[in-house]
Amino acid sequence: FGLYAWLFDHRLFDPGTGPAAFALLFFAEDLLYYFWHRASHEVRFLWSAHVNHHSSEYYNLSTALRQSWTTPLTVPLFYWVLPLAGFSPGMIATQISISLIYQFWIHTEAIDRLPRPLEAILNTPSHHRVHHGANVEYLDRNHGGILIVWDRLFGTFEAEGERVVYGLTKNLATFSPLRIAFHDWAELVRSVLRPAPLATRLAFAFAAPGWSPD
Repeated sequence: FGLYAWLFDHRLFDPGTGPAAFALLFFAEDLLYYFWHRASHEVRFLWSAHVNHHSSEYYNLSTALRQSWTTPLTVPLFYWVLPLAGFSPGMIATQISISLIYQFWIHTEAIDRLPRPLEAILNTPSHHRVHHGANVEYLDRNHGGILIVWDRLFGTFEAEGERVVYGLTKNLATFSPLRIAFHDWAELVRSVLRPAPLATRLAFAFAAPGWSPD
């Protein structure tokens, strides 16, 4: 919040605080959420922060509460644009809250599909079930927050087809909160500290999850 406040004090624009500004913020935040969420699946150190949200082998409303302890450190890497564009920290916090509240209800198997116009525009339980799937065709798909249009535009959309298998490609055999929250961080650190060329060490941190020199 302090970082956003400092950037807001050095803002480049002043969209104001009226309905038009909030409408613009809605789309801007949702787009940045898409890029953050997609990067959290495609960049190893970001995945280390995000992985525990996907560690449940069940899919219900409690899965939505399986939030990362370290994503508050990764989100500002993308959201710094918002206060610099003139949106106040309070507005940003409000829109983030709206997005999180919206995304709570889509973590369910109790709702099949919504009417087609809504499925075309919004992130729905069907779309988000795909996102939590460990099926090969479902990996790294449907990253949207409130809107699914970004996935359709940028080629990461996948419709729900075969039965979703929830969890990770290699599931954890533990219920320890510390282990679940930090297991991939620990593995990342071990990988980076192994004797290897600098380029290899950096790739362990910045390449895709599962990358290896071979």
